[in-house]
Amino acid sequence: MSQNNLLAGLVSCLILLAAGPVAAQGGNAVRLPSADSFVPSTTSGRLLLTGGVTMFEGASGGGLVPWATIGGYGTRDEIGATAFGTFIPLRDYRASSYGALAGFYNRVELSYARAEFNTQRVGGDLGLGRDFTFGQDIFGVKVRLFGDLVLDQDTLLPQVAVGAQYRQNNRNDVVRAVGAERDADWDFYVSATKLLLSQSLLVNGTLRATRANEFGFLGFGGARNDDYQIMPEVSVAYLVNRNLAIGAEYRRRPLNLGVSTSRDAYDFFAAYALSKNVSVTLAYVDLGEIVAAAAPRSQRGAYLSLNIGF
Repeated sequence: MSQNNLLAGLVSCLILLAAGPVAAQGGNAVRLPSADSFVPSTTSGRLLLTGGVTMFEGASGGGLVPWATIGGYGTRDEIGATAFGTFIPLRDYRASSYGALAGFYNRVELSYARAEFNTQRVGGDLGLGRDFTFGQDIFGVKVRLFGDLVLDQDTLLPQVAVGAQYRQNNRNDVVRAVGAERDADWDFYVSATKLLLSQSLLVNGTLRATRANEFGFLGFGGARNDDYQIMPEVSVAYLVNRNLAIGAEYRRRPLNLGVSTSRDAYDFFAAYALSKNVSVTLAYVDLGEIVAAAAPRSQRGAYLSLNIGF
């Protein structure tokens, strides 16, 4: 069996995992109250910001880290969706992404993101041309396995989800020239998210199996390593009020290429819900050194993202 067929089968299994719990809700099964019980009857869907915002790569969560949340405000009986746009100006580069996700019955999430990385003047220094841009198409699937972010307040049980992202880089010749083994690959992850409403605190931990170089913008795998590595990712958010959350994130990434020197990325963010349908995230982000030989300093800057959903 080829690697592509095997990975496609794994993604199919993720989707099928959702079928059992959803089917069990039918017939004579006892139906627990949905998250609608916690919001005024004049509104529909879940609590503000409990679906997370949309991360740079399209999944619901923080800016850098996927959470176990299912995006949109759809409950167990509804379908929700979110469209987003993100802009990240750094010291020597500029990154951006846009896309959309759909959440089905607070169980399954499907997402798409188009992410771009503009090398600005560094592209000219490397002989690629000023403003040379790497692009990725990122297709994601996430399945909530168990736990409920709001309903499980009387237990320590977190909401847990598994996910996969398929990434296709549009610069095959260049990424292979810098040492990458391939221009397309899969990431797999498991996330556990716990919301402590009485403490106004959300905590998330994610483990990602990946071979991505610089978030996939420089391809996947390389001479240093071509095996999947498990990378930790962490998010903490404090709910200042029902509309505003502040927090921080950390994401570790592999070193597969000789041109890569930095593993760590982090951000400090504020997410504000302007309304039930519109939220804005503003953050300070540090992605570490990217192609240190051309730009030998940490790539820090702003992170601005707009989410529109229901």
